[in-house]
Amino acid sequence: MGNSLPSTATFVRFCQKLNRVKTLEDDLMETSLKRCLSTLDLTLLGVGGMVGSGLYVLTGTVAKEIAGPAVVISFLIAGIASLLAALCYAEFGARVPKTGSAYMFTYVSVGELWAFLIGWNVILEYMIGGASVARAWSGYLDSIFDHKIKNFTETHIGTWNVQFLAHYPDFLAAGILLFATAFIAFGVRVSSWLNHIFAAISMGIILFIVVFGFILAEPKNWSADHGGFAPFGFSGIMSGTATCFYSFVGFDVIAASSEEARNPQKSVPIATAVSLGLATGAYILVSTVLTLMVPWNTLIPDSAFSDAFYRRGYSWAGFIVAAGSICAMNTALLGSLISLPRIVYAMAEDGLFFQFFAKVNPTTKVPVIGSVVFGILMALLALIFDLEALVQFLSIGTLLAYTFVAASIIVLRFQQEKGDASASGDQEQSPQHRETRVNSDRILGEEMKEYETFSDQLQLVESQKKNKERRETGHLKAAFEPYLRFLNDCYPGQVVTIAVVTMMVSVICMCCILVFGSNLPTWSFYLLLVIFLIGFLISLFLIWVHEQQKKINTFQVPLVPLIPALSILLNTYLMLKLSALTWVRFAVWLAVGLVVYFGYGIWHSKENLRGPKIHGVTKR
Repeated sequence: MGNSLPSTATFVRFCQKLNRVKTLEDDLMETSLKRCLSTLDLTLLGVGGMVGSGLYVLTGTVAKEIAGPAVVISFLIAGIASLLAALCYAEFGARVPKTGSAYMFTYVSVGELWAFLIGWNVILEYMIGGASVARAWSGYLDSIFDHKIKNFTETHIGTWNVQFLAHYPDFLAAGILLFATAFIAFGVRVSSWLNHIFAAISMGIILFIVVFGFILAEPKNWSADHGGFAPFGFSGIMSGTATCFYSFVGFDVIAASSEEARNPQKSVPIATAVSLGLATGAYILVSTVLTLMVPWNTLIPDSAFSDAFYRRGYSWAGFIVAAGSICAMNTALLGSLISLPRIVYAMAEDGLFFQFFAKVNPTTKVPVIGSVVFGILMALLALIFDLEALVQFLSIGTLLAYTFVAASIIVLRFQQEKGDASASGDQEQSPQHRETRVNSDRILGEEMKEYETFSDQLQLVESQKKNKERRETGHLKAAFEPYLRFLNDCYPGQVVTIAVVTMMVSVICMCCILVFGSNLPTWSFYLLLVIFLIGFLISLFLIWVHEQQKKINTFQVPLVPLIPALSILLNTYLMLKLSALTWVRFAVWLAVGLVVYFGYGIWHSKENLRGPKIHGVTKR
């Protein structure tokens, strides 16, 4: 019995370590990196990150194998879901202009373990993204030379028939990545100008594809003779949407680069919105054109656009498309190679990853070690892995990051800021003190008896009303206090945190029923669906009845908690639409991450030196 209390205290301290949040510096604009990027730079980085191999390769793959011509709807839904996530990224990027993207946002609001796991998955996301773009780049260049590079490799080096591995080693893709890594090491300004050139050429060629493609369009290719507009039904559209998320993962390069932006509070939200709008429009238009030019079931996924023009008798247009695809893939490649070392740098700077990755070159102001090491790792992935296996693995990490960022927005919005806490004092935070405020209406009535004139009474009412409106973040709204008094026993933000967890559990259960519940009896299917939907709505209501942080000068997501909640719901549904094998690979990668965190990160964390710090006050 005597040993149980110390062991319990040790366990509590251990849990506090896992949930401690990052302490931000007073000056968030201070950085060892170089702040040199404008709104245009960030916008073109975002466009380049999204409009790459996803447009030239994934469009044909999803159209032929998953959704048919309804790939247009898949891209639209994926764009809307990405917009919900992008709004959350934009708020965080403006409020916390530090590199690290989803990792940093989760660390600031949710806790250390979850932040590490998100950062660990984002690392994999960028590694796979860069490798898959390089393989697509190689495939398109090879198609220009009539697959002579592939034939030479297979003849003189050999092939292998191993599941998940490519049919032959792609030395061209690996070489492309190593060459691009060398450019990245020269600094973000050089990389940005290179991105400008490739992005401008790419957007011009996309415009050419859309205009010329509509001239060659044949509506009969969407007719019943070819299976109709949605040959794979609603399930195919949603499965296509889950895969199409790969196309939009590049927008978080904007948040990852916020520490190098001149004016992140203004640039990050604008660049995020504009780049996502341009990318979504491009995907919808080119997928419409592609499936109208030739029947969807005859597409060649690896070179869909160039082959479509060739079959319509315009081989010269196929060469233009191939050149455009290479430029677009260069921008996507630069986006991955710019973002990845900065995520690693942020984690190493916080002590959660190996310290040598936090070193910044004094001349170029970039983390050169991280750039070189992970550039080499990307090249190895591109050398041996198959493109389709890489793409499927990518979507799950992206969706998980989106989900946690959306949840982090809710938690952060209802957390007390430093000013709130200091102004209110420790006594203000106790349940006993808050209980005295519940009786404010009764006290108001007694005080009004002391005032003889109506004008005096009116002034008192207005004064009391203003006091109610000035209540601190995380407290129950005054209008709901008479009906939900029992919530006053909780500390500020505590109910919101519990409601977010409950909401996420309800969402997971609800989505599991929607995706896997087709074999259930009809009555039990709808009963369970209604139960978890009610749980979701109640959680949403309990969050909404609490006071949010006051309006700040930087961008804020509108309609909180509704928009983040919808993002969580849609992301979770799309994650469950991915294959079981993707989840197995994901679980293995998470297990490796946990070994790294508990073996190194938890003991070297900078927050470990500051002592325990859990949810509560965060600096702006």
